[in-house]
Amino acid sequence: MDGLALAISAIVFLMLCSAFFSASETALTAVSRGRMFQLERDGSRAAANVNALLANRERFIGAVLLGNTFVNILASSIATSALETRLPGNAVVIATLAMTVLILVFAEVMPKTVAITQTDRVALLVARPLSGVVTVFAPAINAVQFVVWKALWLFGIRQQGMQTALVPPHEEIRGTVELHHVEGTVEREHRDMIGGVLDLRELRIADIMTHRKNMVTVDAALPPRALFDAVLETHHMRVPVWKGETENIIGILNLRDVVRVYAERGGAIDDFDFVSLAQPVWYVPETTGLEEQLEAFRARKSRFALVVDEYGDLQGLVTFEDIVDEIFGEVPDQDQAKEPSGIRPQPDGSFNIDGRMAIRDVNRVLEWDLPDEEATTIAGLVIHEARAIPEVGQRFAFYGYMFEILRRQRNQITALRVTPPKPDGAVALPSP
Repeated sequence: MDGLALAISAIVFLMLCSAFFSASETALTAVSRGRMFQLERDGSRAAANVNALLANRERFIGAVLLGNTFVNILASSIATSALETRLPGNAVVIATLAMTVLILVFAEVMPKTVAITQTDRVALLVARPLSGVVTVFAPAINAVQFVVWKALWLFGIRQQGMQTALVPPHEEIRGTVELHHVEGTVEREHRDMIGGVLDLRELRIADIMTHRKNMVTVDAALPPRALFDAVLETHHMRVPVWKGETENIIGILNLRDVVRVYAERGGAIDDFDFVSLAQPVWYVPETTGLEEQLEAFRARKSRFALVVDEYGDLQGLVTFEDIVDEIFGEVPDQDQAKEPSGIRPQPDGSFNIDGRMAIRDVNRVLEWDLPDEEATTIAGLVIHEARAIPEVGQRFAFYGYMFEILRRQRNQITALRVTPPKPDGAVALPSP
């Protein structure tokens, strides 16, 4: 009995060691690096140990696998040896079956289940002892890694050319937020806000600017009172002033300056040159990234810029508020409807959409997934896919959506009816 009791005690100890290695592997591979980084900054030494292990995943995984393999094989050998003297002939079969069940339940499934449900707590708990194991096993791990890379070399795989295929950090954050939104723990507004911040590095001014055809400007040749009235009627804080032709912008009038002069002169403005108040024009290339433009706005302490193409031709305008709206979404005024006026729901489930609306805005409001790589506006998407300027009444099916042209002004599509796919994936033709 003494020999059997000793064998059982050794097997129990080795099973505990195996459970430790299994739990450590699961916890440290599933733990949130961001969470551990923040805990380390808050002064947690256990989190610092976790981060040190994660800094060299290959080494700590090698130590875990080496330790787990060693203790499992040793426990099986001890069990077989203890049964040989009592059950000769059947010791190997019985020991194999018994140890398979014990290792599977108590050394694999149970500790991994605990680790996956209490990831951070288990990771912080095992980090320090596992660091010691990694240090002790370092020579053996290095030898194993040397043999592994030499074997891979025979198949043409070089360690120098291997790069870990990691998801870009921005995409990892985006995927995490989207997952939590689907699970119901992150609201749609918060998801869109975080997505807007992440998209700044990918978007260009051309993606959000107000096109020159939609710019509100005033003619510098207007009489002072007519010019004053025209500026007020724009309902914009800053208004471009043109001279000779609409694309020849000579300055930017600030509504506050115009109103201030009107108040100072007591309404006697018939002989005042409002153009003298115009601020110099700031031109920016349409290929400038939004992140870069946001920094430029802050550096210049400006909120308004005109956009030009590579030839210096006017393309539109962009404001600081345009970029903020891209992040937070458009904030409606008190007298403005909650949904953008360019989107009008129809009883049949379709939507009448202004052709000038940006695809990104449509996707954000309606939670659609129309692509915006080849076109900026919803009308531009239809023209790109149709490879022509459609006529009124034509219908097209792209990306599971049905597009019907409602209005067209010259070569510009001004209104469309878009029918999203049904839940079963079918596309229903909108009623005439």
